[in-house]
Amino acid sequence: MIELGKINSLSIKAHRDGVCYLDGEDHGEIPLDEADTNNLAIGGRVDVFVYIDGKSRLIATRQHPKAQVNEVAWLKCVSLSHAGAFLDWGLPKDLLLPFSEHKGKVVEGRSYLVRLFLDEDNRIAASMRLDEFIQDQAFYYKDGQAVGLIVAEHTDLGFKVIVDHKYWGVLYKNEVFQPLKRGQSLDGLIKKLRPDHKLDVMLVQGRYGDKVDSTSDKILSLLEARGGFLALTDKSDPQVIYDTFGVSKKVFKQAMGGLYKARKITIDDIGLHSVEAE
Repeated sequence: MIELGKINSLSIKAHRDGVCYLDGEDHGEIPLDEADTNNLAIGGRVDVFVYIDGKSRLIATRQHPKAQVNEVAWLKCVSLSHAGAFLDWGLPKDLLLPFSEHKGKVVEGRSYLVRLFLDEDNRIAASMRLDEFIQDQAFYYKDGQAVGLIVAEHTDLGFKVIVDHKYWGVLYKNEVFQPLKRGQSLDGLIKKLRPDHKLDVMLVQGRYGDKVDSTSDKILSLLEARGGFLALTDKSDPQVIYDTFGVSKKVFKQAMGGLYKARKITIDDIGLHSVEAE
């Protein structure tokens, strides 16, 4: 079954008058909106994005947009008109953000977090009214399950994020050791499905042991570059540690402790010292 506003795998049915037609099943033949399609053999299959154009015709394209229907994306406003705002979503025809779906003022040149949907005429549109689409409660996730995250906004607790384009989640600030910005897409994990069915999430940080080993190497390299002294200790500010090594304070302390036990560094109140430099 054809899904409007989504990527579909369709078979090539015919070539007529320089146009390649795809098998749209119940929708009949769907023209492929491309000029050069002679290399596409009848009977083969092609992945295409299917949508309704401005003339209410079903069209397919091999160009993939930045987001599909039922997905959330951070898209830039490229123009304004009497119908609303138009967003760059990666296709030649810009995506309409109708005035009725605005939330606050929309300014040309700025980017906005929107969800794509099909309007009553099955045309693809965008909405800034995320609460009408994103649910507060989830029921089928397990702790540790891999998910996709999109940063929605900064809060007192940390960050409000969208989980798998469907649910709201919370990413706590004491577990974030990198700068985040609105609209950023990240790999995450379900930290906890709470009793009220709301989601606490965490970022995928990679294998812990690999990070410790990599940080150990970075500490030694930086000590060598700075004459054998580094003004960081286990009491240093976590943000300073992240800015220097790109890891949490916990990872830094593990790496520092490992180097100390291996007698590659010494530690005092002012920082780390390379053994070779003493």
